[in-house]
Amino acid sequence: MSRRSPYPIELPASERECLERRVRRQTATKREVFRARVVLLAGTGLRNDEIAARLGTARETVSRWRKRYFEEGDAGLLDRPRSGRPRSFSPSGGRRDQGPRL
Repeated sequence: MSRRSPYPIELPASERECLERRVRRQTATKREVFRARVVLLAGTGLRNDEIAARLGTARETVSRWRKRYFEEGDAGLLDRPRSGRPRSFSPSGGRRDQGPRL
């Protein structure tokens, strides 16, 4: 038997509408859409295991995004800086400027 999340999500109409727009936006990344769906489903009162089953992901993943939204609001759904070596390729997929090729 699963328990209820300690992070209840209550979405006012304006926040719900903003998240629904994000889900429908053609230029949204897959991860933005996924995170918005987690929050929208959490706002309907579903438990983490139910949301995970609907979205085909792990319960822990749903729990992480629910908690971040609960604590930080919309800003919690954004990517955070990562540790480690900087990327050697630009986000657009091209090479960094490494001088002329011979």
